[in-house]
Amino acid sequence: MIGLKRGSVKLLSHQEEWDKNAENVILELKQLLGNAAVDIQHVGSTAIHSIYAKPIIDIVIGLRDLNDISPYKKLLEEHGFVFRGEDVAGQMLFVMGDFEKDTRTHHIHAVKWDGTEWKNYINFRDYLNCHPDKAIIYDACKKKLALQFPDDRRSYTEGKQECIERLLKEADVWRKLQDI
Repeated sequence: MIGLKRGSVKLLSHQEEWDKNAENVILELKQLLGNAAVDIQHVGSTAIHSIYAKPIIDIVIGLRDLNDISPYKKLLEEHGFVFRGEDVAGQMLFVMGDFEKDTRTHHIHAVKWDGTEWKNYINFRDYLNCHPDKAIIYDACKKKLALQFPDDRRSYTEGKQECIERLLKEADVWRKLQDI
């Protein structure tokens, strides 16, 4: 299953279709963006195999400059990638889904390649995939919040921040040790 009603929270165990779907969307984005995208990767909880996730695929597009996406906005919209603006500082958000049913299937985050946001997405995914004990901590946090806020995605997301920030610090140290 891929897709979730906007604003709601429902967690599912990892599904192989998420990886295959992400690969297909990444391929399409690479074809549409060409050299404007330095790299495009599947990130977020659906890219961490040992944990539960909302069935919404997160993909990050790394750009040399955030404005490099601007000439492609219309083309992306024509292919179902709807521009939602700079949802957080340093990121442009595109979404996919069934908008008549108010369902979202994909969140596409355009960020500066090798910038803080890019590193956070990649390091977090890689760290949790390499450290199942840390993934369990994140999974438990998400499950608790999903039960508490099944119809309030904003509160669910805000509730995860402290756990994410702690794990991101650990992931950053881990990555630096990997790069030595």
